[in-house]
Amino acid sequence: MTSSISIPRPSGSDCPEVIELTALYEIAQLIGSAHDLDSTLTAILKVLHDILRMERATLILLDEGGLHLTIKASYGLSKDERRRGVYRLGEGITGAIFASGTPFVVPDIQQEPLFLNKTRSRSIDKESLSFLGVPVLVKGEPVGVLTVDRLFGLEIPFEEDIRFLTVVATLIAQFLVLNHEIKKNEANLREENRSLKAQLSPVFIRHNILGQSKVMIEVFSVIDKVAPSSATVLLLGESGTGKELVARAVHQASRRRDAPFLKVNCAALPENLLESELLGHDKGAFTGALARKKGRFELADGGTLFLDEIGELPLELQAKLLRVLQEQQFERLGGTQTISVDVRVIAATNRSLPAQVGLGRFRADLFYRLNVVPIVLPPLRERKEDIPLLIDHFLAASNRQNQKQVRLSREVLDFLTQYHWPGNVREMQNLVERLVIMADRDRVLITDLPAFVVAEPEAALPGPAPVSPSAPIPPGQRRLSLDEIERAEIEAALKRHGWVQARAARDLGLTARQMGYKIQKYGLSRPEFF
Repeated sequence: MTSSISIPRPSGSDCPEVIELTALYEIAQLIGSAHDLDSTLTAILKVLHDILRMERATLILLDEGGLHLTIKASYGLSKDERRRGVYRLGEGITGAIFASGTPFVVPDIQQEPLFLNKTRSRSIDKESLSFLGVPVLVKGEPVGVLTVDRLFGLEIPFEEDIRFLTVVATLIAQFLVLNHEIKKNEANLREENRSLKAQLSPVFIRHNILGQSKVMIEVFSVIDKVAPSSATVLLLGESGTGKELVARAVHQASRRRDAPFLKVNCAALPENLLESELLGHDKGAFTGALARKKGRFELADGGTLFLDEIGELPLELQAKLLRVLQEQQFERLGGTQTISVDVRVIAATNRSLPAQVGLGRFRADLFYRLNVVPIVLPPLRERKEDIPLLIDHFLAASNRQNQKQVRLSREVLDFLTQYHWPGNVREMQNLVERLVIMADRDRVLITDLPAFVVAEPEAALPGPAPVSPSAPIPPGQRRLSLDEIERAEIEAALKRHGWVQARAARDLGLTARQMGYKIQKYGLSRPEFF
């Protein structure tokens, strides 16, 4: 806010000190209320003209390239005259002032050979003019030159003018520094704003993956770093954590995004068919091979091949895969021609490959070759901040698909946020779809949740009852591990359905294959009384 103090314009009889004080006051007012650099500099130079009767006041600054001096602001020059005012370093009087960092006075421009009149704004044959220039210094280093013309006959010593112009140049230098700092701070704020938007971009979709939790932001960061490379990526995590989504994200963020992205589930095919699926086969390679077939490695040339459930790959095939990874070469099944490809491999597993190596079920050299950049995908229970986002996403999708408008009550949402989700995101998607399909009203209540989610113990069935991870721990007992909780859930589901694995799997939102893995993992077997 400007001051209400008013200083009258000086009359011709005022002393030079009053005139200079008035000019400095108005310049200070301009700088204090400045909003734009160029217009403020022009207004400062106008003060020199209006109050001190200095003609063609000009501020010349070093350009961004550091090679020329150009007119930044002026008063009394046309656009064409300003455009012509460009000086090399050391050229003419302006260049000499800049190079030396000292003021310069030309009493009569008609008598000074160094005065170049580059702007062609002065009629040298008609006018009797003096030229004064002072350097604009920032931390002792010149950044520009302030110049003015004076008419002959004024009874003010050149020394007084130089002294006053030096003060004005100092004010201009401080204004330039302030403006530079403001711009730098604005740039920093814009960068911070972009960074915050990237972190908070919640609706929080990055790489087509929902997530705002710290662990997912770390996953996004690794994707950003590894995607531009061609390094092999190993995705680790429990079933249902979204390993295929991350594999696609790495591919889409890479230079291979326009090339094929192919997927092979290593647990879905028997060994002989899996080798043919990966490497292809020639005609007659085996019974039923009636024509040549290209394998996934050949079809994915230039792109990405996602090998899901890599821990299930047979040992013999592991050796062949290792060769492809190391040499990018292979032969089709039953063929002799060596085929070269350029394929990026992304592998995924929910098994502990080091443990498999220790058991002799997985080659150590293949593990090290795959484990170039591991990405550990967190289970849903470790990213609770994302649970409401994911529920909203799946709920909206299921409502659209089923043409409904089902909502979850606050009690259901709170319960599901604390639920431990043994099947992770896949289980959530299946559960939300089930709730929407089975809903008889537009609001799901806690009583609508299936038994395996509510985890109510069933007294009629022997064995451990399902345990809620959020339940209070009785004195003297320890909290069960996640594996123990999951084992209890699997066993309880099997007992509820008479040990029919397919029904128990549907109840838990798992596939039959996943249920088989869980039974094998926990060593579960059907009791004799069933």
